[in-house]
Amino acid sequence: MSNAFENFDTTPTLTFDPLPQETKKPEPPAVQESAQPALTESILSDEERQMINQFSKQIDLHNSNAILQYGVGTQKKMADFSEAALENVKTKELGEVGDMLSQVVSELKDFDAEEESKGFFGFFKKSSDKMETLKAKYTKAELNVNKICETLESHQITLLKDIASLDKMYEINKTYFKELSMYILAGKQKLEEVRSTELRDLVATAQASNLPEDAQSAKDLESLCTRFEKKLHDLELTRMISIQMAPQIRLVQNNDTMMVEKIQSTIVNTIPLWKSQMVLTLGIEHSTQAAKAQREVTDMTNELLKKNAERLKMVTIETARESERGVVDLETLKQTNASLISTLDEVMKIQSEGHQKRLAAEQEMNRMENELKQKLLSMQK
Repeated sequence: MSNAFENFDTTPTLTFDPLPQETKKPEPPAVQESAQPALTESILSDEERQMINQFSKQIDLHNSNAILQYGVGTQKKMADFSEAALENVKTKELGEVGDMLSQVVSELKDFDAEEESKGFFGFFKKSSDKMETLKAKYTKAELNVNKICETLESHQITLLKDIASLDKMYEINKTYFKELSMYILAGKQKLEEVRSTELRDLVATAQASNLPEDAQSAKDLESLCTRFEKKLHDLELTRMISIQMAPQIRLVQNNDTMMVEKIQSTIVNTIPLWKSQMVLTLGIEHSTQAAKAQREVTDMTNELLKKNAERLKMVTIETARESERGVVDLETLKQTNASLISTLDEVMKIQSEGHQKRLAAEQEMNRMENELKQKLLSMQK
């Protein structure tokens, strides 16, 4: 953009040179006359007023071609200037800067340090994995953000050049505004002079002579004056475009300036702040994991101490209880003694019953012996 306006003049010039044949007169947009500021010579320097006076004397309203080409050169330069300005506005891709800033936000949102806690066993491995993941995310985000920052810096340089070019555009527009004003003032000065002298004399002559040719001469000059007046109005419309372009240039320049400030703030403030916050997040995660590990170790130590104390209590009590027991328990002796007495009773009972059975058997055998003897004796008789 910086070289786009080098071919435009920055010094007001007045000329009767016609445009090249292939150049067409631009059609200025309709502008309400009430919106036009009053045009006076107060905006001109003494040198410019002198230039207008000299140029006004050279204007020939009897030359139809001169009326047609009056000020067209400046109108053409104004049209070319507007086209160049429009082309530069169309080729600017400031939306890309906004997309990049949004991409920065997206990259930094991806950097997340979510808590992961799933028990003491495997805690240290999971914590290590999580830190590696965070470091990988940080490295990726940092690389992407740095690339975006490089592109933003390039856009910033381009915008700074555009701002300087817009200053030049503003000065060129002021020049064309001054040229148009000088053409209009010179033309109005000539038009007033012709109407107040030559046209007035022709009208008076026609009225006095009452001749058709004198009336036609007055009518022709009046038509030329009317055409020239319309031409001056056309130049005033073009001048109004130049007036409107001045704040438009400043608006674009202001937008570029705000974008440069936004990029600069992002590069020197936001990005370093985000980076420091990411580093701080890693540090906090280190501290959090260390505290968590310490807490887990402390909890496990306390749990082990409680369990060992309980087990020691149980073992000690059992040992003391066993140490106080005799070789044979009294209950065992009572039981064995009762069992022994019962056994002896059973033995005595069995022995008594055996003795009785033996006596009975002996008596039975005696009876049987006597019975047998009796039987034998009875058989001898």
